[in-house]
Amino acid sequence: MESPKPYNGSGEALRRLPAVDAVLRSSSASPLLERYGAVSVTGAVRSALGETRDAIFAGCIPDLSIENIVLLAGNSLEGRGLRRVVNATGVILHTNLGRSVLSEKAVEAVFEAATGYSNLEYSVPAGRRGSRYDHAVPLLTELTGAEDALVVNNCAGATLLALAAAVDGEPGSEVIVSRGQLIEIGGGFRIPEVLEVSGATLREVGTTNRTRLADYDQAINDATRAVLWVHPSNFEVVGFTESVGVKELCTLGQTVIADVGSGAMLPLADEPRITEAVKDGADLVIFSGDKLLGGPQAGIIVGKKRLIRKMRSHPLTRALRADKLCLAALEATLKSYLDGTAAEELPTQRMLNESAEVVGARAGSLAERLREASPGPLAFEVVGSVARSGGGTLPNFEVLSAAVRVGGTDADTLARGLRRARVPVVGRVYNGSLLLDARTLLPGDEGRIVAAFQQFFGAADG
Repeated sequence: MESPKPYNGSGEALRRLPAVDAVLRSSSASPLLERYGAVSVTGAVRSALGETRDAIFAGCIPDLSIENIVLLAGNSLEGRGLRRVVNATGVILHTNLGRSVLSEKAVEAVFEAATGYSNLEYSVPAGRRGSRYDHAVPLLTELTGAEDALVVNNCAGATLLALAAAVDGEPGSEVIVSRGQLIEIGGGFRIPEVLEVSGATLREVGTTNRTRLADYDQAINDATRAVLWVHPSNFEVVGFTESVGVKELCTLGQTVIADVGSGAMLPLADEPRITEAVKDGADLVIFSGDKLLGGPQAGIIVGKKRLIRKMRSHPLTRALRADKLCLAALEATLKSYLDGTAAEELPTQRMLNESAEVVGARAGSLAERLREASPGPLAFEVVGSVARSGGGTLPNFEVLSAAVRVGGTDADTLARGLRRARVPVVGRVYNGSLLLDARTLLPGDEGRIVAAFQQFFGAADG
């Protein structure tokens, strides 16, 4: 690859930009043409040249060699499906980037389950058919203190199943919920809509900012089948407010379903913990596997045996069931909590609790590697940053972090260029600069970021 040159006007750089035909006729394009065909490759090359041209107009001179244009086109063609990216945003549970990263033990468990047969629905001691719903139950009941447990494919599904089981197909059955908890969860799904699909009639009580125990009590009638408590995971109402906790709701003598959302097993800010909801007497407690728990996407329900048994036999359960890979990863994640090693082994817990000094050292190391590997016009400075939990959890949670601020080029253009790398790098643009937050970097990500810079600009001189 040719070495980058300082910006000296767009005209010279545009003249050096290769033509589409020259790129397609090059030997480096031959493998792409054989694999994807002329139409797809031509489109990808045109797109790569267009983005490179935009970078030039922005005053950023990327690597203009034919080899690099082919590389950009190839990355585009190869990256049309699910792929690895570098999260340098500082958002730990980034929903768009897949939320929790699995621990090494969870990955090993998934590998074992994926590359061989397993006892998914087979009882080895009895030598006959078993149930996939039994595997995680002992771990979940020991961790939470609940009587029984059930795992389905996501938390919205768990809420739907719990409500459907509580209503049990009885026309006119009511579920009571506070107006302040009628939230919208990920993907535009809203609690009232989930209630409607379950067959329940929604009975709203209180107001957006104030709901009292008496409001629930006055709404109870012969049609009441459950009281739903929902943790407003991704927002917070402040000021003139009043709400009722799970423990108080359990004094009403009704079935209480508590959706605690994020799955916090360890103390963190004011996030409600699963064990507290169980201890407070909730009949069913629902939470996610891929948020603060730090495991795979899953909807987990723990609670009273009579209700869990009813949920297991509900027709919806098969449609919502978790697969073997999810169950394997979840079991390994739960074992980390039982072993007392979750804070060290689970990437989500590490990122949430790692000291600012350790993160700062990582940012310093990245900045030094980028200085050594990247072109002269760029500047790399370690700056203070603020990381967030994300993923619909802890809306006001902030933790001090450190980031590498990249100067000397157009931030938006550079951000787009890094996203076109073989392993895309996703940072954040703030006040006209690209920031690469070190708190959300995983082992090996520093090298991936360096490679992305080298691909965009070419190798540094010398």
